[in-house]
Amino acid sequence: MNNVMSDKRVIFLYIAPSLFLILALIYVPIVQTGYFGLMEWDGIGEMKFVGLKNYSHLIHDHLFWKSAYHSFLLALFSALSLIGYLCISIILAERIRGADLLRKIYLIPMLLASVAIAQLWIKIYHPGNGILNHILMKLGVQDPPSWLADPKLALFAIIVPIVWQYAGFYILIYYAALKNIPDELLEAAKIDGATTFQIATKIKLPLIMNVIKVTIVLAVVGSLKYFDLIYIMTGGGPNGASEVMASYMYNKAFKGFDFGYGSAVGFFLLVICLVTTYLIRKLTAADQNSNL
Repeated sequence: MNNVMSDKRVIFLYIAPSLFLILALIYVPIVQTGYFGLMEWDGIGEMKFVGLKNYSHLIHDHLFWKSAYHSFLLALFSALSLIGYLCISIILAERIRGADLLRKIYLIPMLLASVAIAQLWIKIYHPGNGILNHILMKLGVQDPPSWLADPKLALFAIIVPIVWQYAGFYILIYYAALKNIPDELLEAAKIDGATTFQIATKIKLPLIMNVIKVTIVLAVVGSLKYFDLIYIMTGGGPNGASEVMASYMYNKAFKGFDFGYGSAVGFFLLVICLVTTYLIRKLTAADQNSNL
């Protein structure tokens, strides 16, 4: 068996299928997207090479940068929400009464389709019949807002269900990481007189820091390319108030029939995600080295 696995041809045969799928489904589309960004194309007719015109226009497109600002704002709130998820996970890992039931409740949003979640929150935010405005009126608010129709509130109204949707996913990750901490370490800390807060901050957090760094990357990058819930609930409106980079790309390519410019937006979105991932990894690595 060792002789077989040391043969490079055998190793290549094992990895060839997955390598082919990765090249065909990831890297080839990336190259094609960058190539289409060099074209003027409506998606149907003949493509016309325009060089870097689309990318140059993108740099000066204030609507794109407005959508990019919205995407980074969503990423910021998603990253900050990880603090709450982590606190909940630490509490659930303490063997409190009803912890199993609470874990199941937190997982429910993750099991629902995005379309179902969007329709649920559209009903909640309904200005006339929504439960949220009904509660506000019961509390004495005479003129409750139209959450999804108000340009000042639409984006923040969408951030709430997005954060709620992925709560169970991150809580489950943190909970599993906390449960992998040896009980001997925690018992020794308690014997030495460490408080619950000290155990959480001085022992648990450092031991799961690698997991936390991964979730930060997942939350931020996932938010930068988020699309489905925003498109279903507002379509990027009203008047671009909830437009993010992914919805802007979709609207340009599939609604405006400008596939060249839409491809340029998509390729630039990829570059932003890669750069953001690199910066997060460098910053978290620097923080870890400083702690050492």
